[in-house]
Amino acid sequence: MKRIGTVLLLLLLMATTLTACGEEEGLQDGYYTAQAKEFNFGWKEYVTILVKGGSIVSVEYNAENASGFIKSWDNAYMQTMLHSNGTYPNEYTRYYAGQLLEGQQEDGIDALTGASSSYGSFQKLAAAVLEQARQGDSSTAFVDTSE
Repeated sequence: MKRIGTVLLLLLLMATTLTACGEEEGLQDGYYTAQAKEFNFGWKEYVTILVKGGSIVSVEYNAENASGFIKSWDNAYMQTMLHSNGTYPNEYTRYYAGQLLEGQQEDGIDALTGASSSYGSFQKLAAAVLEQARQGDSSTAFVDTSE
């Protein structure tokens, strides 16, 4: 009888270890944020995700200025960028965020014409925020998006 108890305990320990290993590779539930280290043309980009049940259920991609004003709310900037680039922050931030939400990974996100600089930043921020989610680290990751 003692041997059966030992075997059951050993099996339980193995099952717990295997479960823990699986969690390390997947996304852990919680909120995670990656933010640019520096302001770029007055804006600091960020990506925040919410993970539930091991899947991304919400993605926010945007930028804020030093006072905390959100870039996609800036109507004057939107008009200027739309006429010069054919897109604007409220469009491309939702586009990139939607692709991350749909694909659940940073690979396979397509660049949007007129927002290629933001595309490069988004890829770096998405990779960092997903790494935070894999590790279960809810501290903000600061990313050099200038390279």
